[in-house]
Order: sequence, then structure tokens, then C-alpha cells
Amino acid sequence: MTQEQALNILKSGANVFLTGEPGAGKTFVINQYVAWLEAAGLHVAVTASTGIAATHIGGMTIHSWSGFGIKDSLTPYDLEQIASREKIVRRIKKVQVLVIDEISMLDGRALDMVDQILRTVRQSEEAFGGIQIVCIGDFFQLPPITKQGDILVYAFESKAWRNLNPLICYLSEQHRQEDEMLLGLLSSIRRNEIEEEHYTLLEEQKEIEYENIEPTRLYTHNADVDSVNATELTKLAGPAKRYTMNRTGRKQLVEGMIRTCLSPEQLILREDAMVMCTKNNFEAGYVNGTLGRVIHFDGGFPMIETTDGKQILIKPVSWEMVEDNKVLASIEQLPLRLAWAITVHKSQGMSLDAAEVDLSKAFVYGQGYVALSRVRTLAGLKILGMHPNALQVDPKIVAQDLKFHSDSESAEDAYDKMEDEEVEEMQTRFVVALGGKVPSDEEVLETKKGEKRQKSVVENTHETTKNLLLDGKDTEGIALIRNMTVMTVWTHVEKLAEEGELNMSILQQLEPTEVDWEFAKAILFDALDEHGVEKLKPIFEAAKEKYEYPLVRLARMEYKLERGLAKSATTKDIEKSKKGREKARSTNSAANKTEGQEVW
Repeated sequence: MTQEQALNILKSGANVFLTGEPGAGKTFVINQYVAWLEAAGLHVAVTASTGIAATHIGGMTIHSWSGFGIKDSLTPYDLEQIASREKIVRRIKKVQVLVIDEISMLDGRALDMVDQILRTVRQSEEAFGGIQIVCIGDFFQLPPITKQGDILVYAFESKAWRNLNPLICYLSEQHRQEDEMLLGLLSSIRRNEIEEEHYTLLEEQKEIEYENIEPTRLYTHNADVDSVNATELTKLAGPAKRYTMNRTGRKQLVEGMIRTCLSPEQLILREDAMVMCTKNNFEAGYVNGTLGRVIHFDGGFPMIETTDGKQILIKPVSWEMVEDNKVLASIEQLPLRLAWAITVHKSQGMSLDAAEVDLSKAFVYGQGYVALSRVRTLAGLKILGMHPNALQVDPKIVAQDLKFHSDSESAEDAYDKMEDEEVEEMQTRFVVALGGKVPSDEEVLETKKGEKRQKSVVENTHETTKNLLLDGKDTEGIALIRNMTVMTVWTHVEKLAEEGELNMSILQQLEPTEVDWEFAKAILFDALDEHGVEKLKPIFEAAKEKYEYPLVRLARMEYKLERGLAKSATTKDIEKSKKGREKARSTNSAANKTEGQEVW
């Protein structure tokens, strides 16, 4: 499933489990959705199963948000106490969408408690009190931490999950790894199909192939990490610079944020110290996991040089715990940590340029997989040690993952068969029923930026798309530039074509190169002749579902131009297009008859 398809399903208001391999774009999709919800005027709570994950997303742990804290179970008295706490009750009654990140690390019993609390406070027998629940994660990542002797219960094994019955959105795109061999290895681990050749491949990873990159070492235990970092820092000459974390807000909340922040409360640096960025800052040029070395200090702040030679002045940033757009607590520190070593646990969610991995003490399902999936290529990987079971994953997860794939394909098929108008109507019903309003692209963008621009200076959204088309950009390129979905761009294109803003030559630059478009258009035009231009679904089905909906839309636009149903059609356009289509129909018909194939 693509990111765009998942986002459309989320906007329908369905309960969803958003999953996919590392680098598939889960965080990107949920950020898009949260911005859309906020722009629509809906109340969304963003939580996570662990403090580290909560720090990354600017929310709080689900344990703190729902009020059960460190409890393993809830008695009737516990429920009564939680339901009497004004702040907990207020937030639960107000929320309309609840996001739970890193669901793989949330014990199933904890999810049951969240369900109990929400149903009790909201006085509803529906799962989770009837609000939309969005779970995010990958169960091949690290599992829940359990007490000695406790049985491990995954979230999907809980009663709450069964009652929730979420749609599965399994993202299939890959945006992190760049190495086909590494991707193949990771896929084999996910299928539990590890062979001797895979161990041999890893045993051969004895050197980092990149020059001028000192890799981060990944260990399974904190003691190893602390020892390596302290030892390496003392080897450096020159004065040390100390940076102390600033904090504001309630003491309990602040202390929780400090414990889980990847930047330490006391950060000591020297020139030539190896560091890692601990937060995303695309404008400044670094992301969580970017490696660098301190080359000097400028105005008291460290100037780092990244592995690709870029020099960046690192200044303090803040991490915030936010609820209903109100900052409950915040901490401020340089977004850095010493990076000679880090634990596998804390590396989860990072993408590293180079890493030395010690899996000789791997003791938990998924540790080996998480460590190996941090790097982009095998060229950036060195194996320091390997336990015989380091690459094992839980067979229970392998079986469940097959089901997730199947369920995701079913959800994808169901939504693909729906008309765009049906999907939009469903999304509108969801938002309006909760008292919101479907936002425009500009309103979503304003929400993302955290600022309101004056309406008078906002460029017409269709005009912007038109200008990018005239510059030769395709729909995917425009979507990327404008930070919107490809389907939204196609909607703009169709509106522009209907209003006579685009001629045939502009539409032709959007024609696909991977299919015989003239022949495809002949098929689609026949369907349009028979079924008319009002609905896309009959055209899609008449072409035996061979062409995706964007291509059906493109054919409909060109059809309208040729039939004089749009303002920008010209005689020259029409004649040129007709001749090309007739030639393609003739050529393909002859070829198919020669091969004894059915012509349709």
C-alpha cells in the first residue's frame, strides 16, 4: 500500500494499524494525518508506548495519557480513581482521535487497560469509547518489556485489539535502505528464512567501506555504551565544553522527558568528538541519526562536520510535551549525543550512515533485526560479534505478518474500487460528524508550519499547480514540492482542464511511458463513449481494471478535450489525438489477432 492510499483510509475515520518495514514512511504518513486533523478542527492525542518514542513525536506515553501509569492491571477501585481525576477525564472526553506510536512495544494487557479506561470515562460500550484509534509500528521491532516470569502478550493478541478490529495499512514503499542485498537480508529475517549464506554474508562485513566516516557502535547493553563513549572522550585533547539541559513545566513530566531524551542532561564535548544528531531539523540539514564530528566552537556552540562534508552550527532546540496545542513541559538542549556507541534500543527509529554492530549478547527477539536495519547499505556495516540466535524473530510475528499483508491487500482493493467522490464523501462525513470542517491544502500547510497566513496573500492552489505543470513537473513531483497527496494534484489538474486552463499538450506531458498510452486511451475512450464521463468506476471496470484510476482520470480529461466538452480543446489537438489513437488501435488489434489473443 502506498502512503497516499493509507492517508486516504485514515481520513475516513476507520480504526487503523499503520505498519511497514523500517523506512517505509510510517512517521511521514502519521504526521500528514495529524496536521489534517488539526486543520479540520478535531482533537487528536498523540501518544507512544515508550518515553523515547513519545519524545520523538512530541507527545506523552499512553500510560501517562490514560492514567494507569505503571499498573499491570486495573481493579474496579483503580478504574473509579482514574475516572475521578478531572484532568484525565477532561482529556479523554475531549479527544476524538487517539494515536499510539510504537505499538509493538506496548504489552497487550496495557492496551486492554486503555480500552477499559476510555469506555468507562466516555460511558460507552464501544471499543475505546467509540473514538478513532490509530496504532503505528512494526512487530518485528523490539517487543514489550516484561517482568521475569510474565508471559509476553503482543498488542494484537489482546481483547482490545480484537474489539477494535483495525484496518491494516501495510506500507510497501522503501525510503531508507539503498542496498538490494541488505534489503534481501532483512526480508529473509522477517520471513524467518535465515540460511547459512546470510551468516556468511554478515561475517564478511569486517570493514566500513566509506572513507572519513567513524561508525557508531551498537551494543545491546548500556554498560558497554557508557564505557566506550567515556573512554573515547578522554582520549581527546583540548578544553571540554559542558552544556546543561534547561527545563520548564511540572517536575514529574520534565523528569520523564529527561530520562527518555536521546540528548543527555549534561553534555560534555571536545573538539574532534564524534557526535550524533538526536532530532530532525531538515532546514538546518540534519536528522535524527546524522553523524558528525565537532571541528570547532563558534560563539560557544559546536560546529560539526557531517559525513558528507557539510558543516552545521548546532544550536539548542526544545522537546515539548503537548496536549491540545498547550505545552505541558519542555526541555532544551543541544540536539547531540556522543556517538562512538549507542544501544540498539535507543537506535530504534534512526537511520545511520555507518555502524559497527555487536550482537554477541543479543538476548531478545528482534534485536538483530533492529540493529541491521539502522544502516542504509552493507558498505556502512561492520559486524563485531554475532550470537547464534541474533537474527531470530518470533515465529508468532512471522505468522501474524502474513495475515497483516493479506488484510492490507483487502483494504487496498476495497478502497481502490471506490469512486473518488465516494471516498471524499466518507471523509467529509467523518469530519462533520465530529464537528469539524474538511480543510483545504493551505489550511493543512498552515497547521504544519504552526502559523496563520493572511488569506489575501495565499496564492490560488490551482494556479500554483498550473505553474508547476507549465514548468514541466509531473504529478508526483508537484505533490512532493507542495507537500500534498498525488490524488489531490490530479484533482487540481482535472479542475484546471475543465476550466480551460490546460490544453492537450500540457496533458500529454502527464501521459505514462510504461504503457502504450494510445492503445490504452482507445480502450478507455470506448468505455467513455458507452458509460459517459460522470463516473470513473464504470470506466475502470469496463477496461477490466487494467489501468489505475489516475490514468482513467487522464483519459477522461483528454476525452473531454477531444469531444469539445472542455474550453481548451482545439481542432488541431483533436485531430492529432484521434489519428494517434486509431493507429494504436489498428496496430494492437493486428498483433493480438496474429497471436490468437482476444481483442477487447
